[in-house]
Amino acid sequence: MDIHYDTVMQVIRSEEIKKQRRSENTIDNQFLNKLYLDAIIDIESVIKDSQVRIWKSLKANPEFNISLNESQKILEKFMESKIKLVILNIDLVGSTKMAFNLPIDRLTTIIRAFAQEMTILISMYGGYVLKYIGDAVLAFFVVDTDEIKDSDDNENKVKYSSSNDNFDSLPYSNVISCAYTMIKVVQEGINPILNQNDYPDLKVRIGINFGEIAVVMYGVDMDEYNNMILKRPHLDLIGYTISIVVKMTSLAQPDHIVIGEELYGMFEGKLKDTFKQLSLTRDLWNYSTETTGKIYSIYENIA
Repeated sequence: MDIHYDTVMQVIRSEEIKKQRRSENTIDNQFLNKLYLDAIIDIESVIKDSQVRIWKSLKANPEFNISLNESQKILEKFMESKIKLVILNIDLVGSTKMAFNLPIDRLTTIIRAFAQEMTILISMYGGYVLKYIGDAVLAFFVVDTDEIKDSDDNENKVKYSSSNDNFDSLPYSNVISCAYTMIKVVQEGINPILNQNDYPDLKVRIGINFGEIAVVMYGVDMDEYNNMILKRPHLDLIGYTISIVVKMTSLAQPDHIVIGEELYGMFEGKLKDTFKQLSLTRDLWNYSTETTGKIYSIYENIA
């Protein structure tokens, strides 16, 4: 039985009403709660948990029990509109070489296990995975939102607050902390287990930026539920910010982070001092700032 999307959404809302009430101001509450995540996350425990999962993955197929439903639910709130997000892209260094040197089953084991660990960290720091692209994980972080009730349709719609008056470094430093934890988990959690099982070390590059992005709908995803065909919008992100963050990731040295000038401009105090501007020429980096036309500045973390 084919059911219209609006009907499906009514069913979903009805079944999740208790959850919705508990999270009535979900995104604002999440925003506030996530500011101090780096202070409460026990990195050593995270590394140990990662090692256990990696060890299990190498002994059997990785249990990649990850859903992107939460990502889609967040994006539904901004469907067919624009929002400012922090985009994080992490990919493996030298995966092409690994593809030549490793049997396909060993290669896929590494990539799936890596993707699982990075996904767990993204969620831990309050982000959402948008998609998996080969050996890369592309994620987004909602850093500042206001919930505005639309009295015309009796439902809450979340819209981005364009005011920068209350911006500070905290939500952005949280994303940077996520990136540093990713590198640490790879170096101290994943690689020791891989070495014990005759796998090569992994190295990563991470690119992060901030800016306005369009949330667009690409058709619908259909699932069967209680003999009904449920239709949900399939959403994706489009814009200069997301395009440039994927491109600039390749500029990072292995196990380093690069950020764009938009994100760097949101930093304050000591956080800015942990990054240095890369010296780039048009031959190496031919991307411009939209407003000025000057070369788009990229900054790399100081090791």
